Amino acid sequence: MFAITTDNNSDLPMTYLKEHDIGLMSLSYTVDGQTYDAHHPMPDADFYARMRAGAMPTTAQVNPEEARRVLEQALETHDCVLHIAFSSGLSGSYQSARIAAMELQEQYPDKQIAVVDSLAASLGQGLLVHFAVQMRDAGQSFQQTVDWCMENRPHIVHLFTVDDLFHLYRGGRVSKATAIVGSMLNMKPVLHVDDEGKLVAVGKMRGRKRALDDLVKRMGEQIGDYENKTFFISHGDCLADAEYVRDQVKEKFGIPDCLINFVGPSIGAHSGPGTVALFFLGKQR
Repeated sequence: MFAITTDNNSDLPMTYLKEHDIGLMSLSYTVDGQTYDAHHPMPDADFYARMRAGAMPTTAQVNPEEARRVLEQALETHDCVLHIAFSSGLSGSYQSARIAAMELQEQYPDKQIAVVDSLAASLGQGLLVHFAVQMRDAGQSFQQTVDWCMENRPHIVHLFTVDDLFHLYRGGRVSKATAIVGSMLNMKPVLHVDDEGKLVAVGKMRGRKRALDDLVKRMGEQIGDYENKTFFISHGDCLADAEYVRDQVKEKFGIPDCLINFVGPSIGAHSGPGTVALFFLGKQR
């Protein structure tokens, strides 16, 4: 059986990671001068409370030393390691993992390391990890799982909305004029992650509930013939809204299982409190 590793921008719960023996690389984040990471975290609810109080966190990618540490630890007990990385369109963390993997491949020539650029974020990345875990546990080979991830990553659909455009403006995702006008008119953007793993606005709705409903509407347009047995939702400390979307999806599409978790601080620093994101397999992003 092969090892699977990822990074904390997959936003999978620690209980899930431990249960399925998934190694974790950490991006770090700094709040009010104090630096945290997945190994020494600030509680998610506290992080969002600090943001609501005016804190403006910054983030840093996985560094090659951290990537090497996690991969080498996996190589100590496995001949093959699959690492599923945060989108290269949003961070240099994938490149750090590749550098570490190339160095370790020279050191361990009889072992295999595959670094997959998920082209995904948050629980979209987490959903790809979840499918890899299912394949591994069902007895699929290392190469079969790597190939499946590469072939199906364009079908991990991301749909999300944010409550406050300021955080996207601060991160350079929308213009200042868009942020100001949108806030004045109570416009809520609907965004997705495209085939290059980058954030792209696909619509805007007036009012929060309409934006949440639009996520579910777009799911119906994009799911195609895929028979999803599970879907994931992440949220920026707005559980009730995440549960509203979950209930709508279950009612409309009959998908039985849903995992809900926080948008972690490394992504939440850029999307802000009130983010709701929906992830599933579909015909296209």
